[in-house]
Order: sequence, then C-alpha cells, then structure tokens
Amino acid sequence: MTTAAAHEETKQSSDTAAIRPFKVHVPEAELSELRSRIHNTKWPERETVPDATQGVQLATTQALARYWGTEYDWRKCEARLNALPQFLTEIDGLDIHFIHVRSKHENALPLIVTHGWPGSVVEQLKIIDPLTNPTAHGGSASDAFDVVIPSMPGYGYSGKPTTTGWDPDHIARAWVVLMKRLGYTRFVAQGGDWGAVIVDQMGVQAPPELLGIHTNMPGIFPNDIDKAAFSGAPAPSGLTEDEKVAYERLQFVYQKGIGYGYQMGLRPQTLYGIADSPVGLAAYFLDHDARSYELISRVFAGESEGLTRDDILDNITITWLTNTALSGARLYWEYWGKGGYFNAKGVNIPVAVSVFPDELYPAPQSWAEQAYPKLIHFNKLPKGGHFAAWEQPKLLSEEIRAGFRSLRPHAAGAAA
Repeated sequence: MTTAAAHEETKQSSDTAAIRPFKVHVPEAELSELRSRIHNTKWPERETVPDATQGVQLATTQALARYWGTEYDWRKCEARLNALPQFLTEIDGLDIHFIHVRSKHENALPLIVTHGWPGSVVEQLKIIDPLTNPTAHGGSASDAFDVVIPSMPGYGYSGKPTTTGWDPDHIARAWVVLMKRLGYTRFVAQGGDWGAVIVDQMGVQAPPELLGIHTNMPGIFPNDIDKAAFSGAPAPSGLTEDEKVAYERLQFVYQKGIGYGYQMGLRPQTLYGIADSPVGLAAYFLDHDARSYELISRVFAGESEGLTRDDILDNITITWLTNTALSGARLYWEYWGKGGYFNAKGVNIPVAVSVFPDELYPAPQSWAEQAYPKLIHFNKLPKGGHFAAWEQPKLLSEEIRAGFRSLRPHAAGAAA
C-alpha cells in the first residue's frame, strides 16, 4: 500500500468513527400532516366488553387522539431534546444517535442506559439530571454519573438497519464500542425492557471495560420454569410464595399479554398500518402490558399517574416522525428463537436488581441470586411499573446510585 493510500484509509476510518453533533428539527409541514391524519382517523365501533380484555379501548384512544390533534405541542419535546448534548456516530456501518451528559462532579462513573419497546430516549430524560447532578436531588457528589443514552438501531434518530444482524448481542457489542469511543475505559450499564435483554447480553459477553450492570427487568427465570410458564402448565410444586406469584404473572404475559411480540417476532413487515396511521401506531404502543395500559388509560381520563399525556405522546410522536415503527419492530424478528426475554442467561459479572411491583413479574430474590451469582444489590420498590425511568425517575435514580455504589472504588480512571 502506498503512503497516500494508507493515509486515505486512515482518514476514512477516522471519519467513520467521528462523533458529530446532532439537533432535532421537524418541519412544520410534517406536524400539520400528522394532525390531519389524526383528524381523519377511520374509527371502528366500540369494544363489546366493559373492560380492556379485547384490547385498547375506544374511549382511551379517542381521548388520546383529541389531545394529540388539538393541544399537544411537539416543539416542547424538541426543545427538551435540543437542550441536551446529542450526537451521531457510525458503528458497523450504522449511525447511532445518543445523548451524552457529563457530570460537573469529579470521578463521575460512566453509565450507558438503554431504552426498550415501544420506546425511545424520551423514557430516560427524567433520570439524566438526578444521575449527573445528584447533589440537587438528595444525593452526594460521590454518586455522580456521566450518562450516555443511545437510541437503539432502528429506533428514533439512529439509523435503520438495511440488512439483518442487529440483534441484542450485536447491540451489546456496539455499546462497548460507543463507550470506548467516548474515552471511557471503565463503565456500567443499565436497562429495562429490551434494555434489560441488552445489558444481560453485555454481562454474558463480559468485556473487561464493563464493571457491572443494573436491570429493572431482570432475566431470572430458570429455563425449565420459563418453559413451563410458556406452555401454560400449572405452577410447579415446591415454589415459594414469591416464586409462585412471579410464575403466574409470567404465565399471564405469555398467554394474554404479548401478542405484539409474536407479531413483530414473526411478521414485522406486515405492520404497514402502524406506519400509515398515527392513531393505529398509538393504540399499538399503548397495548404493551396490562398494568401499564391501566395507568395510561387513567392518564387520558384525567388522573395523575406519574406519566403525563405529553410523556406518552412525546414517545409515540418520535416514532411517527422518524417512521421507525417497522424498523423498531424488526428487533423482535432478529431475536426470535435466539434466546428468552425473561430467563437466566449466564451473567457472571456484578449485577444490581431493582424490582418494581407493577413490572411484568416481580422477580423473587431467590431466582435473582441463582441467575446472577455476583448479585450486589437487590431491592423491592413500593411503587412503579415496567417503564420505571419514565414513571418513577426519583426511585430509579436512587436505585441506580445505590446499585453501583460498591463498584466505584474499582472505577478509578474510568474517564480518559
């Protein structure tokens, strides 16, 4: 190779690894079109039951549409995002969008946080300041984090994969590349929903830079228990009371609560309707799990539930404006048949677990200790559900601080 050719190859490699500033700006015409589509929704008749057993109820969806089409202001969300340092960088041929907020405190511990489905970085915005600026939120300077929040491939402002292969295992590896590219030689990771699967995969891979993980949807079920719940079998004998409750809740998820997972896992491309109809997308996103849906339906009925109407619509609107409903759905297809969501995966690095009572299942400590032999923190919270960072940011921030506190003496020199 000539000197000139070598120089050009180095330059191209450097360009690929560049970290480019990013801002969100949506043309007003796109917002007008969104409102027009909402107003022109073709509505079905009301469900024939008095509850949500047939799915997202008409009254809830129409209340959402009325607010979305008339009062909701996307520019507020856009301003919140643009007030934060946002960037793009290319990893394995795909642009990855991320928020990166450095703490003002010395020796802050680098943390990468991963959202889930139906989600975006909007889910994590409320925990940024409590983690980076803990002294303003009842914490101490020694609890500070530098926070990195990427959009998963195919979600939000990250690129959309054009080939197969971007499964949780690949994303887990990409997050290590991202953190090292930012100059972090020691860091921790946190996640719920898909983020929980990804941090479990990071824990299985155990790169030397990763000190530990925190999860609020821990993969703890023994494989035989997970398979029995999936099959619909009665709870095995010999379970403790906590284990039996977790088993029954997981069985409910498999039997009545995860239809979207089967659809996206098997036939994601068929979901043209949620790419074409904003109300169709909203209803699909609201139908994640029974307890979250109950909370959200109360929000649109005028009650205060830790989430606001704007919280919910910010998340849906990002997906609509970026046209990522189907690219996000394909993550289920990528993972289909490769591993479980809720089962133990063989993580042997330090793990912190926080159990929120309205999660899909309340993880028993006994199974957490089996699944994570280096369990360094386990706590059951008094309130909160599946979208913990969104619903209970104060509690989750306190849990993240407490969960990683024992790892900080080993994190000297974490930031380059």
